[in-house]
Amino acid sequence: MKIQENYIKRCLALAKNGLGTTYPNPLVGAVIVYEGKIIGEGWHHQAGKAHAEVNAIAQVEDSEVLKKSTIYVTLEPCSHFGKTPPCSDLIIAKGIKNVVIGMLDPFEKVAGRGIKKLLEAGCNLKVGVLEEECKELNKRFLTYNLKKRPYVILKWAQSKDSFLSPYAWPEKPKKQAPIWITNSVSKQLVHKWRAEEQAILIGSKTALTDNPQLTTRLWDGPSPYRILLDPDLEVGHKHSLFSDGNPTLVLYKSNLIPPVNQQKIDYEPIELGENLPHQILEIAYKKGIQSLLIEGGGVTLQTFINQNLWDEARVFDGSVYFNGGTPAPKIEGKLVSKQNINSDFLKLLKND
Repeated sequence: MKIQENYIKRCLALAKNGLGTTYPNPLVGAVIVYEGKIIGEGWHHQAGKAHAEVNAIAQVEDSEVLKKSTIYVTLEPCSHFGKTPPCSDLIIAKGIKNVVIGMLDPFEKVAGRGIKKLLEAGCNLKVGVLEEECKELNKRFLTYNLKKRPYVILKWAQSKDSFLSPYAWPEKPKKQAPIWITNSVSKQLVHKWRAEEQAILIGSKTALTDNPQLTTRLWDGPSPYRILLDPDLEVGHKHSLFSDGNPTLVLYKSNLIPPVNQQKIDYEPIELGENLPHQILEIAYKKGIQSLLIEGGGVTLQTFINQNLWDEARVFDGSVYFNGGTPAPKIEGKLVSKQNINSDFLKLLKND
């Protein structure tokens, strides 16, 4: 069992290379072992391209040894035709008889069908090796398919005395630049997070106050799909969210008339009230968004917290004191980790 776990750990490490680039597909890693040695390995790079099993099999020079090999994979091999053929069919066609799987696939077009195919072909299966670790790897994919909403990550930075800014809206001087709480390393880390998540959300007050771009300019990776909660359509098209050509979705009150659609700007009506977070997540789900990073502001963050619609919170404590201003959100959750990032302190909370 320990040997099997070690190979699945390698699969997990490989799969993480695809974080941020495989949407809407899950993260998957695979290794092929022959006589105690890895002879092929791979991961899923991007939707529409070869799956992990295909990439691992392609590395094996002598296909005859596959019949005496074991394939390890983090997720149940697919059984349906999508943009690529079924991986379960390929495993069977190559004569691989021993298959070790981390977890079952909850996606309705798979959901046990891959297992059924392999068993009917006479394969020896072991399912559930490091299952919890495999579920953690694909928490976005699982949340989307099982809870019918995106995986929600809250993120904010607060002063040592728990304020988001030294002023309360709308007190900020119009020409004053944003006041940074975190250091340059933490800023880069946030851009890395953006590259890993499918979409990012802020409210209109944050857009008007800070004029953010919400891109990954400090990291090499795709910028997330931007969602702006702008009920009164206050944010003009000269703001950074609209001026760089990246896609943006604007959520506005249904009794208003949005501007004529500009290129890569979409509009969706909403109704204000306690149900607002549910509406936002429903819209995101319908658009196929598996993960949503919420960067603020304080009212937007607290609204999701109050409705218990969050999965993770990533909270930076900076080294500055504000002695007043906009208070940080109030949240309770399980403290998973904490670390120093130079002068900053980062806490990761889970909603259990």
